[in-house]
Amino acid sequence: MKLYLDPGHGGKDPGAQGNSLQEKHVTLDIAKRIHSILSNEYEGIQIKMSRTSDTSKCLNKRTNEANSWGADYFVSIHCNAFNGKAKGYEDYIYSELSDSSLTSEYQNIMHEEITKLNQLSVRRKKKANFHVLRETKMAAFLSENGFIDNDNDANFMKQASWRQKVARGHVNGIARAFHLKKKDEINPITLYMVIVGSFDSKENADTRVSKLQEKGIKAFVEPIMISNKHWYRVQAGAFYYKENAEAQVDRLENAGFKAFIWKA
Repeated sequence: MKLYLDPGHGGKDPGAQGNSLQEKHVTLDIAKRIHSILSNEYEGIQIKMSRTSDTSKCLNKRTNEANSWGADYFVSIHCNAFNGKAKGYEDYIYSELSDSSLTSEYQNIMHEEITKLNQLSVRRKKKANFHVLRETKMAAFLSENGFIDNDNDANFMKQASWRQKVARGHVNGIARAFHLKKKDEINPITLYMVIVGSFDSKENADTRVSKLQEKGIKAFVEPIMISNKHWYRVQAGAFYYKENAEAQVDRLENAGFKAFIWKA
């Protein structure tokens, strides 16, 4: 599978600006993280980036390069801006495509996987007559990863951990859409467990589980022995990837619970 990865803007074109951020820097960082994860964890994929540094490149060169290379998928990474109040994530495919097209099917998958992790409010899937969507011969997708002029979204953009989650969401979508196979060296035994408290009383642990369930969060009590003393640990998920565990911790903290990650 050949992926053309396009960090929006660059060089003389900063893209959207706000909150001491420039879109060109945010998009390049996310794209590099996508490239790194895919290269390290999946086999059978070739990746070409429209730019790997802060350089200018016109839209024609980007689409012509992808077309000449014979890419299977074109993914363009962007951030939005409007009036400082608009916020959230949205994505686009070409406006002339039907909802039953393969590109639309890919969009559904990408949208679902990205919004699982990015912590942004979710705006709808859209279509547009953007150059990179219209002039590409392959399926093409453009993501708008928050509004850079919105204080809430910009605070996320400033966090490397958030940009990693956004990259992971894109990777999960690409891997699922194209049925990518993981490399053998990925160790499925390593787990990141999300812990929401340890108690010396099982009754207190059970109470915590009940409160979590009231918030729609699945959890269970695991008895453990520490320094010859019985403890009851409340666990709310176990994940192969740290980014997914971090997303669960964020969800728990937003629901009013303190949580941490335990690597097993």
